Amino acid sequence: MSKKIYLKITFLGTGTSQGIPVIGSTHPVCLSENFKDKRLRVSVLVEWDNYTYVIDCGPDFRTQMIRANCGRIDGVIFTHEHADHTAGLDDIRPYFFRQGDIPIYAHQRVLGELRRRFDYIFATENKYPGVPSVIENEVKNEPFMLHNMQVVPIEGYHYKLQVFGYRFDRFAYLTDMKTISETELEKLKNLDVLVINALREEEHISHFNLEQALEIITKLQPKKAYLTHISHHLGFHDDVESRLPENVFLAYDELQITL
Repeated sequence: MSKKIYLKITFLGTGTSQGIPVIGSTHPVCLSENFKDKRLRVSVLVEWDNYTYVIDCGPDFRTQMIRANCGRIDGVIFTHEHADHTAGLDDIRPYFFRQGDIPIYAHQRVLGELRRRFDYIFATENKYPGVPSVIENEVKNEPFMLHNMQVVPIEGYHYKLQVFGYRFDRFAYLTDMKTISETELEKLKNLDVLVINALREEEHISHFNLEQALEIITKLQPKKAYLTHISHHLGFHDDVESRLPENVFLAYDELQITL
């Protein structure tokens, strides 16, 4: 019998692309004093054994990693190239200074976008001293190994943009999805924990709304599900969670779960 792997998940951020509060907004959720209503851009820390990986590093990455007291990462895994998921890449510098080149994992298209936006990181000649370096790893829609963990990419679409979610053993993380095929849903059976995006109650062109996320949860029947990539338009954390099925929860920043 193979050894059971214990996972620790830290929600570094659970908000949509603008975060909550939105700059200058007087929406009641943006004015809330409840810490669960204050959301940085979406990202999670996945830990097992002595390994630590980040899924996405948006513009709040530095703040998130200080807040999580995370002194080491083994790599950054990207879902897609939008700024709220990639804009913090330069802030891997402290890890690079201590550890050396930092592995990154992404679809070939996303790697190309990162090379364009952060050309100085990927430079091979006349590289400015003090910038980080990375080790590129292309993710295809097929399982790959991170040490003793098999990671299964889950392909979906963010409007017309291909995105990857990821399954780690009994845990899966989906964000910024609007459509997902039956073939990909089959990869998400028998989960202990599913994390899935649920932007708001109203229909949205490129994200699951609450109803659509709950439909997928009902179909897949994970033991527990957590909603993320949440807009202030979804409502107050406590009010929304009180209306959810008993095995479904709103994720919030700094929430930690183990499985």
